[in-house]
Amino acid sequence: MNTDTAQSTAAAADIEAIRQVVATVQRTQRAKDAEGFLALFHPDALWTTAHGKVLLGFDAIADFTRAVLPNATWDGDVTYEAVHVQFLRPDVAAVKVRQVYHSAAGDTEGAPLYLMTRQDDGRWLLHAGQNTEVLAG
Repeated sequence: MNTDTAQSTAAAADIEAIRQVVATVQRTQRAKDAEGFLALFHPDALWTTAHGKVLLGFDAIADFTRAVLPNATWDGDVTYEAVHVQFLRPDVAAVKVRQVYHSAAGDTEGAPLYLMTRQDDGRWLLHAGQNTEVLAG
């Protein structure tokens, strides 16, 4: 296998692993599984919610998630899709996500940007995130 093929194969495997993290975000959000969601975060993560709440560090993210997610209410379903992956370095990726809350009243959309880092064991973790509500018009 030549170097280009090996790099391409590695990148494809990383993209799939990143897509699986996004799929796990979807699964844990739908299930209101705070601990499953928190398992996706790097210990030094920072996160900004769609409504602008800034959470610095895993403990702040965990406190917020444990307080909010189990009691979250929505009348439909939520989907997450990784629509673009940009490698900033081989172990750092910017991931643009399309987040849609489907309800009888109509869909609402979010446009998260995840900064993910690959750990020494090969796992990809959420290291930083900024969610933005998409307004109609």
